[in-house]
Amino acid sequence: MPEQRSALGLVAQHGIAHFVDWYEDPSAPAWVLDGVFGDAPTELSRTISLQKALQLIRVMVGVVEERVPELADPDEQVPLREAVLLYSREVAFAAAEVYARAAEKRGAWDSRLEALVVDAVLRGEAPDALRSRLSAVGWRRQTELCVVVGFAPSVVTGTFVQDLRRSSVRSARESVVGIQGDRLILLLGGVDSRTDQFDRLAEHFGDGPVVVGPVVPTLKELAGSARAALAGLAAAPAWPEAPRPVAADDLWPERAMGGDTEAIDALVKRVYRPLLAAGPSLTETLSRYLSEGHSLEATARGLYVHANTVRYRLRRITDATGWDPFSPRDAQVLQSALIAGRLADASLPRGID
Repeated sequence: MPEQRSALGLVAQHGIAHFVDWYEDPSAPAWVLDGVFGDAPTELSRTISLQKALQLIRVMVGVVEERVPELADPDEQVPLREAVLLYSREVAFAAAEVYARAAEKRGAWDSRLEALVVDAVLRGEAPDALRSRLSAVGWRRQTELCVVVGFAPSVVTGTFVQDLRRSSVRSARESVVGIQGDRLILLLGGVDSRTDQFDRLAEHFGDGPVVVGPVVPTLKELAGSARAALAGLAAAPAWPEAPRPVAADDLWPERAMGGDTEAIDALVKRVYRPLLAAGPSLTETLSRYLSEGHSLEATARGLYVHANTVRYRLRRITDATGWDPFSPRDAQVLQSALIAGRLADASLPRGID
């Protein structure tokens, strides 16, 4: 490509000219980085790889060595060859430094871009704008998305982000890392929600809860996953025994107690309403079972039915809602749903279901 040829030609010209100046006056400081690369480093690192740059150095050294008999008298040829080898070594080190600096700049720029993406998600930016930002950081898979939040570790090493990205490969095809104050926020795309893939990611977070927002199909819903995860992070201290990581949806009761309207709506629409739709006997049985301290016999006596009937109805509740009344934690979710649902019903005008 013309850009590559131009950059290579510029470096070759500077290299030969600078070598001649240095060889004529060996006592002068050999500022190889400035003398050879000059203003080229940025363009050089953008257009050609380090491997090609080193190949260029080899070619330059080979050409000069071939021409040594033409350039020097016999008694000066050995010192000239040694000078060429010494100078080529310095140029190689300078080239490595150029590319290392360029990589650092790219890494810093990528981090800033990722911070902007995270901020855009948290602010609920329009999907089209968000899609453009994600494309800028190299995302290709923009479906099956979720947000993971927790606290940043007290000490963040220089390889922290790279290590976190490497671990996230097992959980998702794409990832964006953002650190906002003491919070660590991870955006994931192409998530495989069929596995317990988030356990390994939690190891990279600092002390405290790690909350996984719900997996959503498109960018349009990603802000909702972020809101749920952040609300879960705020509510998680109310459940000290919560697993780590914990799903934001598993924190509905705590989030509802904290005034999270989305959690309250979820309890009503995804637990209470399906329970009502499955039949009034299930709601009655659940309410009695919870008020009787989870006792099958006491529930059966209160409803004037056999204990096996109570057991059967409780299993139907699990089928209808996805929450198991026999599990203490699930029973707490169901009780929260009953409370939220009854309050929602009471707030409706009479005659409206």
